[in-house]
Amino acid sequence: QVQLVESGGGLVQAGGSLRLSCAASGTPFSLNAVNWYRQAPGKQRELVATISSGGSTNYADSVKGRFTISRDNAKNTAYLQMSSLKPEDTAVYLCNAVVRTGSDYRAYWGQGTQVTVSS
Repeated sequence: QVQLVESGGGLVQAGGSLRLSCAASGTPFSLNAVNWYRQAPGKQRELVATISSGGSTNYADSVKGRFTISRDNAKNTAYLQMSSLKPEDTAVYLCNAVVRTGSDYRAYWGQGTQVTVSS
């Protein structure tokens, strides 16, 4: 079993920055693609950023130029650096990762971390 644990959320003023972390742990595994999603009250879950096992990245248009996704494979951890935050970035941010254990590939979710941006 693999666990994903997010951290780094909090309350920040508009224009500020936060760095979220998503740490994977558990039985021997290989971390493949990692995605950050967010879900605001009353809205659909939105894919914010993706990083492949090779380090290729993609972003939602709403965060391009402001958010940066990265990973540290030695630590089995992915990050989401968020800058120039806006009130509309307020949401629960969730980490999702594809994990390989042996020949089995599965997707796991973290529990989420709240980000609140005040105006």
